[in-house]
Amino acid sequence: MMRRFLLGLTLAAGLPLAARALPPVPPAPPVTLTPDRPAAPAASTAAKPDARLERGRYLAIAADCMACHTAAGGKPYAGGYAIDSPLGTIYATNITPSKKGGIGHYTEADFARALRAGVRADGSHLYPAMPYTSYAQLTDGDVGDLYYYFMQAVQPVDEPARQTTLPFPFNVRLSMLGWNTLFLDNKRFVPDPAKSAQINRGAYLAEGLAHCSACHTPRNALMAEIGSQTLAGASLGSWHAPNITSDKVSGIGAWTDAELTAYLKTGHVEGKGQAAGGMAEAIQNSLQFLRDDDVAAIVAWLRTVPPVRVPGQTKAAFSHGSAASEEAALRGMAGATERHSLNSGAVLFSGYCASCHSASGAGSTGQSYPALFNNTATGGNTPANLVSAILFGVERKIEGEEHEAFMPRFDQRSYVQPLTDEQIASIANYVLKQYGNPDVSVTPAYVAQARSGGEKPVLARAQPFMLPGGIAGILLLIALFVWLRRRRQRNV
Repeated sequence: MMRRFLLGLTLAAGLPLAARALPPVPPAPPVTLTPDRPAAPAASTAAKPDARLERGRYLAIAADCMACHTAAGGKPYAGGYAIDSPLGTIYATNITPSKKGGIGHYTEADFARALRAGVRADGSHLYPAMPYTSYAQLTDGDVGDLYYYFMQAVQPVDEPARQTTLPFPFNVRLSMLGWNTLFLDNKRFVPDPAKSAQINRGAYLAEGLAHCSACHTPRNALMAEIGSQTLAGASLGSWHAPNITSDKVSGIGAWTDAELTAYLKTGHVEGKGQAAGGMAEAIQNSLQFLRDDDVAAIVAWLRTVPPVRVPGQTKAAFSHGSAASEEAALRGMAGATERHSLNSGAVLFSGYCASCHSASGAGSTGQSYPALFNNTATGGNTPANLVSAILFGVERKIEGEEHEAFMPRFDQRSYVQPLTDEQIASIANYVLKQYGNPDVSVTPAYVAQARSGGEKPVLARAQPFMLPGGIAGILLLIALFVWLRRRRQRNV
């Protein structure tokens, strides 16, 4: 899940949704699970299954490797997937067992070093768009099983993936050595003896393989996770990964176990929220395929995460709003039809939203199109996910469901109707006032910023000044050296 993703030094942007999904993993018979050896999915004995391969395959699903290392329409794990980070576009590498284009020449030790320390076989450093800061917790056994799966079961693709080229100084991969020294905790997962086996299993899955903190934890000026704010919510470019601590107001403390389980498996809980952006991608490609006992373990672990309350928040995001309609008042009114002159929130909502979400905002029967009230996207302290959903749409496909969750996009790439920044701001403000948190508002400038990838972090804003600043610093040092030398000569 990159969500993934997510994200280290360079990721503060949400990942686009993927339309691909691995086939579901059939349930396995009851077994004793350990972080080192998760149970393999059941298979026919007649087929003489390779248990180690199945373990590796399951681990690859749990780690959401497919999402980032497979481009849309591309071959599995062949790389080329574009990750739009605030510091530039990062292209995922080919991790098929091809010796020409992939990692076929990697030894298991090379694979482990790349996975857990962010260093490739040639010694160059990976960017933390690859969540090695989380994978560092993986046990030797699980790393070995993953290596075995990729080398034995993944089809090799000889074509190398597109190379990442970031602007200076982010293109200097050696700089990651310093970042890793400061922020990489390269320690393996150690179960907490004071907690149950289920909670320890959930911690291993969520903190390591699923790398939840990569998206849900805010970051400092150097793009490292802030430990005191673990899972307290973070900006991901245009999207926002919400607070998933145990706090009952700001987090998921008021959600039931059944609701959390349903959300992780389907991305939808009526009266609470729906997954979009990077979370929809994580559910579509990874979480929905986890064993039920593993999902239960993640839920159990989430209950233990220390609560973090957003300052000033007194009402849960999902508790805002109720059904309301202004449709009757609009009947018989003359309205502008020109795209750039139509800016009334009520009229725009009627034309572009009400047909799916209903005139009252109650959504469709069965909630294929969700209600706009009692919805975390409209009731949160930030309009990020509401605006991003309008701009970029929502797509989420769950195995076994007759219909996928879908909302068209309304940005410049829309095949329905591109909307201006002013129009999207008007719709968002109308929805927030009618159904969501009325204390939150949206400006056209905010929409424009979201359209371009969201607010830039400090490092991205500083980048244009780094080269001239570095040159100026060097010249200053030279001038200081010359001045000191001349002064010394005069004093002789």
